[in-house]
Amino acid sequence: MNNTKVLLATSFFAPIQYYCKLIQYPEIVIEQWEHYSKQSYRNRCNIYGANGVLPLSIPVVKATNKKVLTKDVKISYDTNWQKLHWKGIEAAYKSSPFYEYYIDDLERFFTQKWDSLLEYNNEIQSEIFGILELEPNIQFTNDFIEFGSPEFDDFREIIHPKSSKQGPDNTFKAKAYTQVFGDKYGFIENLSILDLIFNLGPDSLDYLESVHSNL
Repeated sequence: MNNTKVLLATSFFAPIQYYCKLIQYPEIVIEQWEHYSKQSYRNRCNIYGANGVLPLSIPVVKATNKKVLTKDVKISYDTNWQKLHWKGIEAAYKSSPFYEYYIDDLERFFTQKWDSLLEYNNEIQSEIFGILELEPNIQFTNDFIEFGSPEFDDFREIIHPKSSKQGPDNTFKAKAYTQVFGDKYGFIENLSILDLIFNLGPDSLDYLESVHSNL
């Protein structure tokens, strides 16, 4: 951690590593002026299903221009992906300790429609902040911030679902906790924040603090 500011991409039910940054840094800046990057956490999250990692992806409207800004990305409802996501989350976590405690607060994200991916992700993030009892200082970029800016610790591309694209992060090291299908496939690290809150509930914030406090 070299700076007090962290630069992140928007994220759909972001991974645990992402939420660690939200409690590590006094100032969080989320990039909205970048060219939208496909196959990233911007429109995807990974949960722990009955057969292992289950990716949930939000379809977006194809832009007429190849380069579309993240702030302009629109969600597509050509398929009923919300229903599929809801069923996937239910199947994965219905037997988890805190599913019934939190699921009603999350239902609207699978029944209501948002036009903008960025706004949808922001609403989800605000709901998760309430669950975790977090009040981070979040701002959004006014213009694209070039890579290598000395003002920020930049994790826009480091936090990525593809291991081949992940960058080094010496301030995060996952620790095992009990997961619903852990007896079958073992511990799977750095899944969506959903996995943490459904399994650990009120202890989720303590976990986030613990995975970087001893580094």
